[in-house]
Amino acid sequence: MKIRKLGKSGLKVSSIGLGCMGMSYAYGSSDHQSNVAVLRAAVDAGVTFFDTAEMYGPYTNEELLGEALAPVRDQVVIATKFGFNLSPDDGTVKGLNSRPEQVKAVAHASLKRLDTDVIDLFYQHRVDPAVPIEDVAGSIAELVAAGKVRHFGLSEASAATIRRAHAVHPVAALQSEYSLWVREPESLVFATLEELGIGFVPYSPLGRGLLTGAVRADTQFASGDIRNGHPRFQQQNRAQNIAAVEALTRIASAKGTTTAQLALAWVLAQRPWIVPIPGTRRLDRLKENIAAADVELNASELKRLDETLTAAHVAGGRNTQAAIAYLDR
Repeated sequence: MKIRKLGKSGLKVSSIGLGCMGMSYAYGSSDHQSNVAVLRAAVDAGVTFFDTAEMYGPYTNEELLGEALAPVRDQVVIATKFGFNLSPDDGTVKGLNSRPEQVKAVAHASLKRLDTDVIDLFYQHRVDPAVPIEDVAGSIAELVAAGKVRHFGLSEASAATIRRAHAVHPVAALQSEYSLWVREPESLVFATLEELGIGFVPYSPLGRGLLTGAVRADTQFASGDIRNGHPRFQQQNRAQNIAAVEALTRIASAKGTTTAQLALAWVLAQRPWIVPIPGTRRLDRLKENIAAADVELNASELKRLDETLTAAHVAGGRNTQAAIAYLDR
């Protein structure tokens, strides 16, 4: 597995990480032991970067990683997140909460669930407009000084917020949605990340599965799968989006790769400080995704991919209105 450095932070990780959310949250139920096996297989294959959050489950995703990665803890980088206000009764999201005392409380709880002494990368899951980002960064600085956290990250933050946070404590990485058909970070934050030496970690680099080519017009999602309510998966949009993916599949076939590998290779080609974290709970998909690190795209291929997606006019927004409301714009 090739290694990349997340900006100037010194944090080195595998060029493709593993987003673990779907093992416990958002995509229906899954088998615990199978998830443990996939996580350990990822380590064996050279993956060193694993992404979770307290709200995934909630809480159970961190516990899963704690169990699965404990034997290899010194070989991996674990990123988790704070920032949502979770109900103490049932764990449902009750808005945002990045007050300093909450940040520290979440850190200590996450450390316990992850069965570790230090969080390698601690992201603010969403920017809390009620708490100055300088206060959040200050809280992380205290956790770093105490040896509880190694690096500070933000998620779906604007360029202005990134600058303000970075002025208080170095931001190692920004995590936001980015893929062949979610391109906003290019115009909104890439210049800032490059200037400040901050790495970029795209989530949903495969468009929640659409960019794999596996989703068809008649695909049915399990109960509890967020794609049941996602705009791009609705019947009025799905046909147009599948047609866009089919165009990508033709390019991938000509190159001798899968559609998913092509989509991941495109992300990797954008900047050397980008590390995507595709999620999966299947061993075959894990191996397929990891192999994308070896797919090289030349300038003409990159241009063709850009033109193909531009011409396709992807239908539907990148997320639900409820989720978009939490974005920092």
